[in-house]
Amino acid sequence: MNRIMQCLVSVVMALALVEMVYAHSSVAGGASDHAPGSGPSAIPNEQVFDLPLRSGEQQRVLYVAPDHPKAVIVMLPGGAGNVGIERHGNLRHDDNFVVRTRSLWVNRGYAVLIPDALDGDNLRGLRSSPEYAALVEDLVAFVHTKSVGRVFLLGTSQGSIAAMNGAAHLAADQLAGVVLTESVSRLGGSHETVFQAHPQDVRVPALVVANRDDHCDVAPPGDAPCIASAMSHAASVRVLYVTGGIDRSHKACGSLTPHGYYGIEAQVVGDIADWMDRVRPGPALHAVQR
Repeated sequence: MNRIMQCLVSVVMALALVEMVYAHSSVAGGASDHAPGSGPSAIPNEQVFDLPLRSGEQQRVLYVAPDHPKAVIVMLPGGAGNVGIERHGNLRHDDNFVVRTRSLWVNRGYAVLIPDALDGDNLRGLRSSPEYAALVEDLVAFVHTKSVGRVFLLGTSQGSIAAMNGAAHLAADQLAGVVLTESVSRLGGSHETVFQAHPQDVRVPALVVANRDDHCDVAPPGDAPCIASAMSHAASVRVLYVTGGIDRSHKACGSLTPHGYYGIEAQVVGDIADWMDRVRPGPALHAVQR
């Protein structure tokens, strides 16, 4: 039985394993912090760091935090992963969901760390590798030096592969939880999915977010329960469904579409932040509550 068939079969099984949370958001749920490409990308108090990695390379990151952050979120962008962080904080590519919403997270009390692609490389096909897991571990180690609070991983689309991989390799005391949004669950151009990122090794609380109106062929919303059930050893797993969004891109997998929560950013950020506010480590939870 191939992986897709296993996924479809496990969707049925997941109904008996995963706590399902459904949230319905409207197109009027809120706008992003700025329209992509409409002006300077930097927001107040942002800092740029070039972090030395164990590989000997340097990883450029963007960091922004409120005065007293309740937690830090390591944001892992989708697509090729190339944000184009310039030394003074401007961004050449700022339309990805996890990039353009950073001020919304800060307003909710969360600090945000966004890594760029190393040397502008294309990260497609690399995010499920041991090397990328090590890079995520380095990012988490860095944010622990910036804050004594909790640390979350949040990935979107292709970035969810990186978030899953990082969560699978990090010790439970290093990570408060992982959030996977519009996750790549079907093979496409990157030749990797979240299922190749060791979901069975995730031990921390996990949230899987899926937009019912997402038409990206490699991230169908119907696969969300399958992704959740694959994290069979997570402390807890929830699936959060949202609806809505605006199409501004001709590509269904583009950032400015329902796949990237375009037009409903404030509602989605609020729903995820509410989960982060409540989540605490605990015993495995696989019972349905209806």
